[in-house]
Amino acid sequence: MSNKSTDKTILQKLGLAIFVIALGVFTLSLGLDSYQLSEESLKVSKEYHRVEVLNQAREVGVLNRSFESNIEFISAFKNVLEKAQSSLNEKAENGIPEGIGEWDFKLGDWEVKDYILQTTKSSSVGLIAQNKRLFLLLTFGLGILGGLLYVLPKFNLIPGIKNNHVYHNAMTRGLKFGPRSFFLTMTIIGSLLFGFFYLNKNLFWPLVTAIVILLIIGLVLYAEKQKQNNPTKSASPTITGWLGVFTGVYLIGFYILLYWTPHYITSWILIVDPVSEVLSGNPASQWFLYGLLYTVVVLVMGLRMMAKYQHNKYQLVRTGSVMFFQTAFAFLIPEILIRLNQPYFDFKNIWPLDYDFFFDFNLNTLLNSGGLGIFMLVWGIALIIIGVPVITYFYGKRWYCSWVCGCGGLAETLGDPYRQLSDKSVRAWKFERWIIHGVLVFSVLMTALVLYTYFSGNYNIWIFNSDTVRTWYGFLIGSAFAGVVGTGFYPLMGNRTWCRFGCPLAGYLGLVQKFKSRFRITVNGGQCISCGNCSTYCEMGIDVRHYAQRGQDVVRASCVGCGICAAVCPRGVLRLENSSMDVGTRTQELRTIHISEDEIKLLV
Repeated sequence: MSNKSTDKTILQKLGLAIFVIALGVFTLSLGLDSYQLSEESLKVSKEYHRVEVLNQAREVGVLNRSFESNIEFISAFKNVLEKAQSSLNEKAENGIPEGIGEWDFKLGDWEVKDYILQTTKSSSVGLIAQNKRLFLLLTFGLGILGGLLYVLPKFNLIPGIKNNHVYHNAMTRGLKFGPRSFFLTMTIIGSLLFGFFYLNKNLFWPLVTAIVILLIIGLVLYAEKQKQNNPTKSASPTITGWLGVFTGVYLIGFYILLYWTPHYITSWILIVDPVSEVLSGNPASQWFLYGLLYTVVVLVMGLRMMAKYQHNKYQLVRTGSVMFFQTAFAFLIPEILIRLNQPYFDFKNIWPLDYDFFFDFNLNTLLNSGGLGIFMLVWGIALIIIGVPVITYFYGKRWYCSWVCGCGGLAETLGDPYRQLSDKSVRAWKFERWIIHGVLVFSVLMTALVLYTYFSGNYNIWIFNSDTVRTWYGFLIGSAFAGVVGTGFYPLMGNRTWCRFGCPLAGYLGLVQKFKSRFRITVNGGQCISCGNCSTYCEMGIDVRHYAQRGQDVVRASCVGCGICAAVCPRGVLRLENSSMDVGTRTQELRTIHISEDEIKLLV
């Protein structure tokens, strides 16, 4: 056997080949179906809408016409809906039939989006629609098999962290500073431009966001100029990892399609129909597709995580925990609840991460669902005001971020190969504190507006419209930041980009952890050999070696207590501990030993 840790066995090479084939079939399946609109496939729920859409479809010659691609079909169907929308608006001006609500008669933009998705899916008549189980096997089945063949041989390796050439691998070495800045800039500009059209060409919120971004950049750069020694920029490789860039672009594209144009991925949704029908009894949606993909990835890559850190019991148990909570609480239980005609509910999701918990549709659903719905509402509120501060006081934010959270679970499993890419510079830390607490404030204000509207019925508060505010929050934070950047940037900026810079719940937990928690990472500074393993593997951008060299406990709001720094330390310098000693003062001064001729003082 070769001594190189990067060498792959024949079984692993076979697994990699099978996975690539499955990924290729999955990607190419988007172009394999054909489409035909019929009266049966038209998924329009309201009768006035259905009659008008059918009339317009007949008039323009779309009904019962075959289309070879969903792009062509969607374009034609959008044209039909636009004509139906205009026709209904004209008829409404002449009088809406008695007993019919205005928006039961008119066709709203939000309904157009849903009609396009559902009708495109049901109008599929090609290869995928006729062979769902076969393509489920060729994509998910082969993908899981290939992943397992690649991962399982890793359990035969000698336990322990080794030099695995992460900074030389084209998949995991990251981006040069220039390309990284380019990706960030283009993402920000693209999100703001898309948000402008997403909000029906309302410029206010994109402009406010741009001003806030520029303000944060100005504050960070100004603070740097006030110091003699400017903080160093992030370390960047001399050569960009092209495989990582390709992976990042693929993930970014996936999230854009999933969140904003799901009608173009109906072939993928059809593939998982058989699984959805078994669990909930309903056809799959784009969110079921995402949930299934998410869970499969966490399980397979969780095994990889266990193989990599098999020498550390804490990592084995912690990884098993996130695999369990994702599979049971985030995926299976909500689907089973739907099958039992109960509200969809993720018992481990907490506001403000679960930002729509206090939205009117969710509150009404829970309040109208009997005893179980009331329990869900009380459970969610109790977690926010009692569970988070109490449990975080005893165990730090690790109880959630590293043991329970689905976002953290994906970051720790799928994102683990990229954990070394997190920016350790002081500049990144300053950006982190401004941005994550800014998102936390935004989420609190947005929720306050939503609740005010819910109880008062007034949508306009000063210059703000609560519907517009929550729509912009959902687009910018819930979709663009948490999904497109939060996961798509794994191979570009590290695996905890969302957790570190954007998650409002992490911000809430971090404030409790820093000032009122028994948790810390203790340091035996005398044993540190400055190897740098701890800092390299810290996914939250903490320069742990800096603390270890000074003998200072690591008490950072961003630390998720994953314990990897302790797992990779060759000298046992770092320990995760819970202690009530010096909770109120341990963040104020370094614990250092001062030696003089007369005495030895231990300053705490």
